[in-house]
Amino acid sequence: MLVLTLFASGCATLPDNGSRVASYALTATDNTALAKKFGTYVAPGESASGFVLLTGGLDAFVARAALVAQAERSIDAQYYLWHDDLVGLSLLAMLSDAADRGVRVRLLLDDIDLRGSDAALAALDAHPNFSVRVFNPFSRRVSRARQYLSRFGSVTRRMHNKSFTVDNQVTVVGGRNIGDEYFEADPKVSFGDLDAMAIGPVVRDVSLSFDQYWNNALSYPVALLAKRPPGEEESARLKQFLAEHIRRNESSVYADALRNSEFVDLLRDDKLEFHWGNARLIADEADKLARSRDRTDLHMAGEIAAAFAEARNEVVIFSPYFIPGEEGTDGLVNLARSGVRVRVLTNSLASNNHSVVHAKYARYRKPLLRAGVEIYEAKAGSGALPRAENPFGSSKETVLHAKSFLIDRRYLFVGSLNFDPRSFTENSEIGIVFESPELAAQIGGWFDDEVASVAYRLALDPDGRDALLWIDASKPEGVNVLRKEPETSWWDRFSMRLMSWLPIESQL
Repeated sequence: MLVLTLFASGCATLPDNGSRVASYALTATDNTALAKKFGTYVAPGESASGFVLLTGGLDAFVARAALVAQAERSIDAQYYLWHDDLVGLSLLAMLSDAADRGVRVRLLLDDIDLRGSDAALAALDAHPNFSVRVFNPFSRRVSRARQYLSRFGSVTRRMHNKSFTVDNQVTVVGGRNIGDEYFEADPKVSFGDLDAMAIGPVVRDVSLSFDQYWNNALSYPVALLAKRPPGEEESARLKQFLAEHIRRNESSVYADALRNSEFVDLLRDDKLEFHWGNARLIADEADKLARSRDRTDLHMAGEIAAAFAEARNEVVIFSPYFIPGEEGTDGLVNLARSGVRVRVLTNSLASNNHSVVHAKYARYRKPLLRAGVEIYEAKAGSGALPRAENPFGSSKETVLHAKSFLIDRRYLFVGSLNFDPRSFTENSEIGIVFESPELAAQIGGWFDDEVASVAYRLALDPDGRDALLWIDASKPEGVNVLRKEPETSWWDRFSMRLMSWLPIESQL
C-alpha cells in the first residue's frame, strides 16, 4: 500500500492558483426589474425575509429559469453536481444567453462530477461575462482513482453547497443539484427534494457566502485546469450546441409541462404567496475543506446543535442519508428524554440510492427507538417530499432527497445538509433557518397526518426480543407488521450486513 501511495502521488499536482482575480457580489441592484418585482411584496419589517418553498421539481426549475430570464446584473450559481442532461444543458444555455445580454455570470462547481468537462466549461469561461471556477479540483495529470488513494482526506472533502442568486435580490437555496432526476425530468426516477426561494436581507448573506467560496484558494479558474485555451471555433460550436439543445426540446413533454406550470403564472403576475419572518443563513466557512477537522469554528455543526438545544416541544428531521453517529445519537436521545418529541424521516433500504449509508445508519435505530425517538423510513417510490397539491406524493420511482428540519413548529431549516458525518465534518454545506410558525405548522401537520401513508414506522418488538418491526399503516391490522427490511431481497439484506462492517462511517 505504501509503494502504491508513493507511486500514485508522484504527479498529482495542481497549477499555481495565485493569479486568480477576486470578485464580489454586485450590490447596486435596487433598480433592477427583479428588485422592483419583489418590492411589490410588502415585508412586515426591515429585518424580515420572504420565502416560498419549492417542493415540486417543475416549479423548482421554473423558478430558476424565470429568474435567469429577468436577470439584469448578475447570476451567482454554486453547486455540487451539474449534469449534462436536459435540465443541466438547458440551464447552461440560459446562463449563456444571459451573459450575451450583459449579465455577469459566475458559476462555481465542485469537481466531483466534472471529469471530461474542462473543455466545454472553458469555452463558457471564455465569454467576457461568464466565469467558471472549480472547487477543490483533482489533478488533471493523474487518474482520479489513484488520487483517492494518494490524496485521501483532501479530494474526499467536497463542496456540497447549493445556491442560485440573481441580481443579489433573490436566491434559491436547498437540496437540489442540477440534473433531470432533481427536477422531475427523468422518466424513471425522481429525487423528492426541497428548495426555498428567498427575498430580503438573507439574500445578501448568501451572496457573502458565495464570495467567500469564489475567492478561496481552493477555487480554481477552469482555464487553469483545461489542457489548452478554447479557440473561437470551439466557443461557437458550444454556443450552437446549446441553442440546438433548446430547439430540440421545445416540444418535449417536460417543456410542455413547464409552459403550463401554475408557478409560471403566479411568478409573472406577482401573486406568489411569500411567508415572512426572520431568516438566518447557516453555512460552513470555505476554509473548512483545507483546514484540520478539529477547526470546528469553521463548521456549521455548532449552530445546528445550538438550534436543537433550544427545542422545547418538538424536533422533526428530514434527512435522506441519516447517520447520527455516537454524538448525534446521544444528542437526540437526550432531547427525547427531556420531553421533546423527536421524529425522523429517512430512506428505507429499498428507497435509499446509497445502501452503504443505510448499512451504517441501521446500527443507531435501536438506541434511538429505546429512548423514544420516532423513526420513519420512506417506502420505495412513495415520494416522501412535501408538495402543494399532493404532499409528499409522486408517480415515479422516487428517492427522498430533501434536507430539512423543524423546531417547535416555529423554525424551518432548508439546505444541503444531511444528518451524517460527511456533511458535518468532511463536506461544506449551506442552509437557511426561517422563523415561520405558519409554514412550520403546515409541514408539521403534514407529518402528523400523512407520513404514515408514505413511510414505515419503526418499532421494537413488544415481546421483549428487541427485534425491529416495520409498521405499514396503509395495510389492515394483522398484516401490517413486517419483521424484515421491507421491499428487499435476502441479497439486499445480506449485502447491507457486509457493508456495515466496513470502517468507513466517517466518510459517509
